Amino acid sequence: MWSNILSKRKKVLLWVVSGPSGSGKTTLCSRLLREKNMNIARSVSFTTRSLRKGEKNHKDYVFVSREEFLKKIKKGDFLEWKEVFGNLYGTPKKLVYDLLARNKDVLLSIDVKGALEIKKKFPTKAVFIFVVPPNEKELAKRTKLRARESRGEMQKRLAFAKTELSFAKEYNYIIVNDDLLKALKDLESIIIAKRLENVLYATRKNY
Repeated sequence: MWSNILSKRKKVLLWVVSGPSGSGKTTLCSRLLREKNMNIARSVSFTTRSLRKGEKNHKDYVFVSREEFLKKIKKGDFLEWKEVFGNLYGTPKKLVYDLLARNKDVLLSIDVKGALEIKKKFPTKAVFIFVVPPNEKELAKRTKLRARESRGEMQKRLAFAKTELSFAKEYNYIIVNDDLLKALKDLESIIIAKRLENVLYATRKNY
C-alpha cells in the first residue's frame, strides 16, 4: 500500500529540517506551519522523554513510556528512531504515509541520525535542510540557555551539537539562523524554489 503512495507521487514528498540544539529549528518549523500556507503537514515524533513546561502531548511530541516505544520498534512502526541522551525518539511510519496519501508534503524536524536514515529510504523524494546558529559562540550561549542539567551534562550537549554540525555537508541547504524572520524567509524560499524546479522538470519531460 505504502509503495503505491510513493509511486503515484513523483515530486518531493518530505522536507527534513535538522540542526543542533539551540539552532532554532523547532521554532522555525512551527512558524512556517503556522504562518505560511504551503500544503505541508508536520510529522509529530514519538519520544520517551518527559513532557516539558509549555509542551502539549500529540502536538509537540507523542509522549510514551520506554516499554511502549520498544514495542513499536519491534512492530516496525517507525521510519527512523534513535536514542539521544537516554531518551528515545522516532518518526511514526503510519502518520507520514497517511499524510502523503492525503496529497500533503510532510515536514520532519529531526536530528542528524534520523535525517541520514530518511536519506537512505527517500534518496530522491526528500529535501534536507540544516539550520545553524551564526557562530560557535552563539551556539554555546543558546546551549547554556536551554540547559536544565549540571555543567557536565551541558558540556556533553555542546560537544554533541558540535558533532552534529560536522554533518551539515550531507544536507542540500544550510540556513544560518541569526535572524528568525530572515531564516523563515529562507526556508520558505527553498521550498518554493524546489517546487518550481519540480514543475519545470515535469514540463520538460512532456516535450
